[in-house]
Amino acid sequence: MKTILASAAIALFALAAAGASQQNPGPEKPADSHLPPGYTIPEKEVKRENPVKPTEASIAAGAKYYSSQCAMCHGKDGDGQGDLAQQMGLNMPDYRKAESLAPFTDGELFYILTNGMGKMVGEGERTPEHKKWDVINYMRSLAKPKEAEKPKP
Repeated sequence: MKTILASAAIALFALAAAGASQQNPGPEKPADSHLPPGYTIPEKEVKRENPVKPTEASIAAGAKYYSSQCAMCHGKDGDGQGDLAQQMGLNMPDYRKAESLAPFTDGELFYILTNGMGKMVGEGERTPEHKKWDVINYMRSLAKPKEAEKPKP
């Protein structure tokens, strides 16, 4: 009888712990949110401002980091067609289209980059904050026309 009670207590504890670990702290997002169901970002992170200006140097640094850490899934030019994403059957957004990142604040992107989302593992503390901001600046630059592509006045 003691064994059954102990087993039941362990099972209940494991279920409670699993339920608690699945929650992401923060306010609930509306149903029409651009985030997956059940994934929330704390409001203070949503409002977080990017302290790194999108200079040529920042964008170049972000491109370098992106090419080694992100391109395998998100594609070398942000098209969402990276080799690993294709092997895993993932449907990735095309960052070359402005509407892909438009719903996200820089703070949300920073939070996702730091903590992960879905099958994407977060960078956590292994990547310095300024590098994460550089990557965000680079990602945003992908949807902007390059000098050679800009229409002539």
